[in-house]
Order: sequence, then C-alpha cells, then structure tokens
Amino acid sequence: MNISVIGTGYIGLVAACCLANSGHQVFSVDKDLDKIEKLNRGVIPIYEEGLETLLNKAQQSGKITFSSEIGPALINTDMVIIAVGTPATADGRVDMSYVNDVAESIIDLAAYPLTVIMKSTVPPGTGKLLCKRFFSRAKVPISYSSNPEFLREGKAVWDWYNTDRIVIGTENQETAEKVMELYRDIDAPKICMDITSAEMVKYASNAFLATKISFINEIANLCERVGASIDAVAPAIGMDQRIGPHFLQAGLGYGGSCFPKDTTGLDYISSFNGYHFSLLKSVIEVNTNQRVMIVRKITQALDDLHDKKVAVWGLSFKPDTDDVREAPAVDIIKHLIAEGAHVVACDPVAIDQVKGVFTHNRLDFNTNPYETCRESNAILLATEWSQFLNLDWIRIKGLMKSPYLVIDGRNVLDDKTLQNMGFSYIGVGRS
Repeated sequence: MNISVIGTGYIGLVAACCLANSGHQVFSVDKDLDKIEKLNRGVIPIYEEGLETLLNKAQQSGKITFSSEIGPALINTDMVIIAVGTPATADGRVDMSYVNDVAESIIDLAAYPLTVIMKSTVPPGTGKLLCKRFFSRAKVPISYSSNPEFLREGKAVWDWYNTDRIVIGTENQETAEKVMELYRDIDAPKICMDITSAEMVKYASNAFLATKISFINEIANLCERVGASIDAVAPAIGMDQRIGPHFLQAGLGYGGSCFPKDTTGLDYISSFNGYHFSLLKSVIEVNTNQRVMIVRKITQALDDLHDKKVAVWGLSFKPDTDDVREAPAVDIIKHLIAEGAHVVACDPVAIDQVKGVFTHNRLDFNTNPYETCRESNAILLATEWSQFLNLDWIRIKGLMKSPYLVIDGRNVLDDKTLQNMGFSYIGVGRS
C-alpha cells in the first residue's frame, strides 16, 4: 500500500521505517526542515536501537521518501497515519493543536478517498470529534481509525514486530480490514473495537503501568522505615501470576514522553467529565515526591549541599534512549543546584538534549563517568545504563572526597560490596 506518515518523532519515524521494510511505499512528512534534511542523508535524529539499519534498508530499496510538504503526501496515497505530538499543557490538558492542524490540512488538500489512522495518543472521544469537526467536511470520503501504539522507547523497533496486541478502533469492518493489512507480517492478536474504546486502551495501559511503579515505590519507602528490603519483597510479589514481575522495580519513578503526559492527561479528562480519579492523582503525587525524597536523602547524608559536588550518572529517563522529557535526573539536578550543589552530569547519548535545558554555571557535563567523580562528594546513579554497572570502584573511590556517598537511584549496584569498600551507600527501599 501507499502510506503517508505525518510526524517523524519517536513513533512516526519508527512506524514509517517499519512499514517501509514490510514492503509498503511510505511518504514521511515533518515540518522540521533540519530533521528532514538529516533523514534524507540517512541520519537518525533520535537514538533508537535498530532504527538506522531499517532506515538505510528502506532508502536503498526506494520504499521511503521524506518531505517537509504535506501536500504530496495526500496524492496517490491509501492511508495517512497521524503521528504528531500531543504534549501536555501546564494544567494537564492534552494539546491537540498539532493534530487539528494536520486534520485541517487533510480536508483542504485530499483529492482522493483515503483512510486516516491515528497513532498519536489522543484523549478518548477525540476520534469522534475529529470526524464531526473535520473529516465529515472533506471533499472526498475519509474513513477513520484509532490505532494506538504500545512501543517502548529504546526497544520500539523490536516492539513493533513483537507486540502483545494490535488495537484497531473504527466504526466499520471495511476500515478495520484495511488497517489489519498494514500488519499482515506481524503475528499478534488483532483486536477491533469502537474508536473511543481504542483511545481509552492506550491511556488505561499507561496509567496502570504507572500505578505499578508508584505502588512499588511506596512499598519501598515503607520498607526503609520498618527494616524490610524491597530486593526481597518485590520479586516475591511479582511471582504472583495475577500481578506479574514487570514494573515492580523501585527507584526514582517514571519519566519519558508517555507516562507523565498520559497520567496527567487522563486525570484532566476525568475531571473534565466530572469524575475524581483519586487513585490516579495519588500515582502522580507519589511519582513527584519520589524525586524530592532522593534529594532529601542526599542532603541529609552530606549535611548540607552548599558547595558540595555531586556526580549524576544518567540523564535520559531510561537506558537505550536519548529522551530526557520528564526524566527524573533533570528534576533532581534542578533541586541539587537550587540547594547550592555543583553537579557534573554524565550520559552516553543524552547530554546534548539536556544542555538546552540548563544555563547554569554550577552544572558541567562529561562523557567519562570517572571524570565526573573527580573531587565529588557523592554519586547519584539516575539511569541504569550498562556503561555505569561495571566500573572500577577502587579507582572511583580514589577520585572522590569524603563521605564517598553513592546514591543508587535504580537499585542496580551491589550495596554490600560498596559498603565493604568504604562507600556510604543509599538505595531505594533497601534496609
């Protein structure tokens, strides 16, 4: 099929490259001229495992084209996939301006019947509103489907081909069959439902996963107070098949482009519709507090942060991505600087993403984790990149200053070994 993908972010670019490598002819659009220029040269503007290889294969086969103009994308195309950003506003509302702009362009420029597929995460009820406000006014027939993504950043290519399910929301069987054809080479359950229910699946899934994270962090915080160990408690909880082991890793809380935005978005949607979602509000509150609590631990351990040097390992919200949106490390660094600390931050790929966020003389960057430790009073492991897990701790201690504090924000270091070496170790929920 001929497919146009609008948006070349973490979702749109993965969708475009994967569909092209499945044999479809893909026309990918983004208004960012610099990004389009890089993509046409085969340069990936984001860090995503396996994506550059897919892009190169698709370009060599002539199956993918990039442009900053949406007009050509609506000529001789069977489907238009919308994969633009839906960021959160200050009050938690979902900003639909990019989606609305694309919808307006489609009804203005579409000259042939086509199917619109929504990949962007949009509030439940959006599809019906788009059809009413925009697509019903088009000069040509336009069918609509909600087809939410369930891709993990850093593992998105793998997830595309190995997904747990493909959700298709539409009002007629013919459209559902067209969308299913996109995934003919993927062996996964294909679940059809109405549009609004499909939109809700995405929000509900992310909210539930965020709830598991906040719950286990609450249990970890309680473990510290009663003398239990989350390292023993969490795996035992996860062995219950009704619960499962995933997302039960205590730490600094969730971040990224999905969980924070989708939890606050669902909270706003609930309030707008007259429902007080108490559980979800608590999930959001716990996640915010988790970052403050780790700063409190550092402050107490160092007595005072003023003129103390803290090395922060990891800036991205999780390993294997350069995405720093809502990353715990970014918030924590802001707190540390506000308390007078000097911070040296290290990350394999995300430093450039963070440099634009800070313009402070008490923050430096270094790609060498050892150099970040030089003369530092403390190390905070904020993101569990593999590069940080097998370092020479004898060398590190020789570079540091008393009290040789290690704050393991992800509970991935060997606490007993570090303590035996003379480090002061602080984890999350470890007795």
